[in-house]
Amino acid sequence: MKPIPAPHLLLVSPSLCSANTFKTPTVHGAKFLSLEATLVSNYSAHIPLGYYMNNGAVNVTDVAFCNITVSYTHPGENDIVHVQIWMPSDHWNGRMQGIGGGGYSAGLFELSFVGMTAAVGEGYAAVSTDAGLSSRDPRTWALLSPGNVNLYLLQNLASVSLNDAALIGKAIIQEFYGQSPVYSYWHGCSQGGRQGLMLAQRYPDAYDGVAAAAPAINWSEFGISDYWPTFFMDQLGKYPFPCELDALTAAAVQECDGNDGVLDGVITDPSLCTFDPKTMIGKVIDCRDTGGPLKISSVATTVVEVSWNGPRSVDNSSLWYGMSQDAVLTGARGIAGTSCTNETCTRSPFILSEDWIKLFILKNSSADLSTMSHADVDHIFHASVQEYHSMIGTADPDIREFRDKGGKMITYHGLADEVIPPMGSKHYYDSVTSLDPSVHDYYRLFFAPGIAHCFGGSGAYPDTTFAALRQWVENGTAPDVLNATSISYTRSVTFSRPLCPYPQKQYYDGTGDVNSRESFYCK
Repeated sequence: MKPIPAPHLLLVSPSLCSANTFKTPTVHGAKFLSLEATLVSNYSAHIPLGYYMNNGAVNVTDVAFCNITVSYTHPGENDIVHVQIWMPSDHWNGRMQGIGGGGYSAGLFELSFVGMTAAVGEGYAAVSTDAGLSSRDPRTWALLSPGNVNLYLLQNLASVSLNDAALIGKAIIQEFYGQSPVYSYWHGCSQGGRQGLMLAQRYPDAYDGVAAAAPAINWSEFGISDYWPTFFMDQLGKYPFPCELDALTAAAVQECDGNDGVLDGVITDPSLCTFDPKTMIGKVIDCRDTGGPLKISSVATTVVEVSWNGPRSVDNSSLWYGMSQDAVLTGARGIAGTSCTNETCTRSPFILSEDWIKLFILKNSSADLSTMSHADVDHIFHASVQEYHSMIGTADPDIREFRDKGGKMITYHGLADEVIPPMGSKHYYDSVTSLDPSVHDYYRLFFAPGIAHCFGGSGAYPDTTFAALRQWVENGTAPDVLNATSISYTRSVTFSRPLCPYPQKQYYDGTGDVNSRESFYCK
């Protein structure tokens, strides 16, 4: 264990929060443009559960910190990248925490700032980057011109800016405190989770520990597979009501909930769920979309099936994974979204996938995807993998250099994730294991039954993930389970569960309190 400086010794004069305090950082391939310093004092905030990923709720009270904003460019790439480093002016805990992004954002957006706030409130120096992206909307930066992708900015998002930010953060922290961080951690979910995996794969000495939740790895594959239900509906020329899809999801949960011996509204093991949506054809439901009773259509059951099974090629071979039976398929993040007016529904594609296909594969922001053939989908899937897998796919199984440098990594992935198929994380972990059977010694994957994308859902949320990572890195205590607790506002009775390290699964002991994690074990 490395010696951690005593927090009470790290009282920094506010006068040091000045641009004159800092030397220009040195990063190969970067030209620095500016450095700004802002002292923030008496900063307080409540960070609710689910906003500081991998952690619990945090109360930040009267924190003072120095906000350093560094701007730089990669000469010849016509980019301007911003990195912010927030450093507590007192009670620094000797550690740096990198904060990831979400969607098409690398960082420095709303959720990143929430994470940085919580981090400085806990004594970390927090670091985040925007990767030079002008907006969270890729339509503002993805294309230099029709047919020409801005590959430099995509590369920044995919990888380069992550290492840059780590180097810049450590240099600024050294200047401010007179010493480098003793430990450096990465924390993120979704895009932030993918960034964490990329750091372990490509920049193994950037961080000592990585918490990479619901990672958007296999980007080239799931970026297309999430569009599959919309394509299928286009082929049928029929679009079911959202209430039908929601009713079928609820029916699957009802039928498969008890497979683990506990009725808790959670499908613990989706692989054991054999619910057939076709049995619901003609069943009458109360439909909020029509304001009255509605019979479930055969089209709705087919759309649900293709969402669960994942995309198929023209020759009926599997292209990628689908979602679990309890994943929500409707709404803004649903992959089978429809929009209904006057009892007539039409397509409402998942925007991340639609943008990926239009901007990065077809390279045409005005492309009409509603007319694609099955052969077109096959071509687009192949093109996505061929053109971008090495850049942003983030599926390289060789993380042995991260292992050799002493790195530790934890991933949790909700089995009810509605955005990123959880079996993609299993696929990756299996690939790492095939290359290095000792992977369990430095990287562990935990599936969270009933948890949606990053947070939410009916399952138990592992708000202890980051704490477990720190224990592993600093004390050598590997997490045999992640303690998780249900989200209070989604259910009337709170319960706790142990999340198990893959390939182990969670089992009920058959006699204990079903609301206590002590009644469950991993095997």
